[in-house]
Amino acid sequence: MQKKLLNIGFGNTVVAERVVAIVSPSSSPMKRLKDEARKERHLLDGTQGRRTRAIIVLDSNHIVLSAIQFETLSQRFEDLKNGNVTTCRTSTT
Repeated sequence: MQKKLLNIGFGNTVVAERVVAIVSPSSSPMKRLKDEARKERHLLDGTQGRRTRAIIVLDSNHIVLSAIQFETLSQRFEDLKNGNVTTCRTSTT
């Protein structure tokens, strides 16, 4: 079975089928979402110590932080859905 992986920066990827939303971290509700996910141990930090520029919500209620701009991640996700594989990877599992 082949799964499409969305590159979220610095060698980190998420399974594209699991992505529910890609949002900006600047609003108060998104900051609360991040804090609640940390408290519930559902937070995955993919920033490699850099500033959070995008929050990715997965269908498993996990929250993934990325240092890549949310506009860039959204474009990568759209390219992935449209079959452009130059900005993504595939995995056979």
